[in-house]
Amino acid sequence: MSYEEEAQAVTEMYVRTVGLDPTGQSLVILADDEERRLLPIWIGPFEAHAIASRLREEPRERPFTHDLLYDVIVQLGHKVERIIVNDLRDGTYYALVILQQDGRFAKLDARPSDAIALAVRAQAPIFVADSVLDKAAILSEHAEEEDVQKFRDLMSKLDLSSFKRGTDAPQSEGS
Repeated sequence: MSYEEEAQAVTEMYVRTVGLDPTGQSLVILADDEERRLLPIWIGPFEAHAIASRLREEPRERPFTHDLLYDVIVQLGHKVERIIVNDLRDGTYYALVILQQDGRFAKLDARPSDAIALAVRAQAPIFVADSVLDKAAILSEHAEEEDVQKFRDLMSKLDLSSFKRGTDAPQSEGS
């Protein structure tokens, strides 16, 4: 699939929230502009903290790994054009980071959590392949009321206090 074909089969989304699910696992929830489709992606605690701290524009004493990667990309004269969560296989999400330099594009394979952390630093758009949304989105136009209620229950149980200003990493019970 070419870059142009990938761009035609995607939906732009944004980070709606980052938090802990009821079991203490970190997750990021992406949403489309109308919030008709929400995509929960379970991620590591360090990536969750990296995303949340950047969204809150917290000052850093030292750069995170994602800050370093972004600085390297910029210093090499590239721009983070967009990221695409492009596949879901066997319960694992896959992503691409699309870089642009002088009208040329390069694709880098990435974990979605790292791609999202990079996108929020670069203020680059986040896209999700429609095929991924068809498999995993919640609250789609065709969602069953039971799925809608499950998602609402999950959202009401998210622990966002773990991502307070000044913490080094999210903490969950038992940490």
